[in-house]
Amino acid sequence: MSLDELRTLIARHVDRPTTAVDGLMLSAEYRPTPPRAGVADPVLALVAQGAKRIVLGDRVYDYRAGQYLVVPLDLPVTGHVTEASPERPELGAGLALRPAAIASLLLETDAAPAGRAPSPALAVSDASADLVDAFVRMIRLLDRPADIPVLAPMLEREILWRLLNGEQGTLVRQIGLADSRLTQIGRALRWIRDHYTDVLRVEDLARMSGMSLSPFHRHFRALTAMTPVQYQKQIRLQEARLRLMSSTEDVATVGFAVGYDSASQFSREYRRHFGLPPGRDAARLRTEPPRRAGTAAHLA
Repeated sequence: MSLDELRTLIARHVDRPTTAVDGLMLSAEYRPTPPRAGVADPVLALVAQGAKRIVLGDRVYDYRAGQYLVVPLDLPVTGHVTEASPERPELGAGLALRPAAIASLLLETDAAPAGRAPSPALAVSDASADLVDAFVRMIRLLDRPADIPVLAPMLEREILWRLLNGEQGTLVRQIGLADSRLTQIGRALRWIRDHYTDVLRVEDLARMSGMSLSPFHRHFRALTAMTPVQYQKQIRLQEARLRLMSSTEDVATVGFAVGYDSASQFSREYRRHFGLPPGRDAARLRTEPPRRAGTAAHLA
């Protein structure tokens, strides 16, 4: 089995709004795309054809056919397709990374512990033949729906096992361990996402993460490439963008709704982040054709 078969399978099934295999995502783009910002859920993204670029804070990650990216946390990223054409579209597959599934696998095996030291939250690796093979067999299930309930969980475990024993094994292990630094910082990220309009007190975030202030700052920055305040700002701006696209609220109302005290500050920071003033950006986005999948799927 090879990338050739993976490309064929993705091209055959990618037009479906969702796949029948829970957690499996497919993507296709027929030309390079402009940067798109969003919050990515934990996901494994494998490129079968073409190339992509992901930006997290000040870090840039390029990955192409035969390479994969692991996103272990809820991270605000900007991504775009850099290599695609109607003749050779970008084709990708993704799998949601479930902490419970990884934890279960760790408990049942002799996999080495992840340790508590943080590592960069994203990294690109070459996909092994075994990993590609497992993805091929998982996507084949879309042609045999009756097999999905029995075989899809087994193939998910195989894919996770390949990751645990690959270059990013340490990072993947941390997703499944309740006491890893990654999981501890993840608690703070989830709180910010759920309370992005609230006043942010870094001392409270450090406490809920089980760390003192200085180590919390260091680990947060190492894993997210930004400070807690910068993370909250990106969450606010992306929520504002969604509101502007889907409602008739004016710019000032949206800015106040996502936590800004000043309409002018909101407009200034929105333009700096997205490249256009809020009103013009929302009008442009409303004219674009609807997209099939969310941020996690777009990474694949």
